[in-house]
Amino acid sequence: MSAAELDRAVELLVRQVGHWQQPRWAAIATGGNASRADLVHKLVQEIANLAADAEGEPRRTVPRLDNDLALPDQLRVVAADLVAATPADDVLAAATAAVTATRSTL
Repeated sequence: MSAAELDRAVELLVRQVGHWQQPRWAAIATGGNASRADLVHKLVQEIANLAADAEGEPRRTVPRLDNDLALPDQLRVVAADLVAATPADDVLAAATAAVTATRSTL
């Protein structure tokens, strides 16, 4: 996996959800018991954890903002942080797989 593939997966997810309003974010995701917003925030935290690990830094909790409309931007930021850390290919593959899985669940 490459950084370009992660970037593409993130952009596909952002295009899918970027226009959503609050009621759509609050809806329960397909086949689950969590809201779509909760799932995307969980993904943001997973990517942030991978970035922290790649940078040799401690993991930090990504704040859950009051406005779910900020989630696509949070995802872009943590994905860019991960790419900037130049992690191993298997880390990029794990991140890309997580983004793709979340996208299909939404």
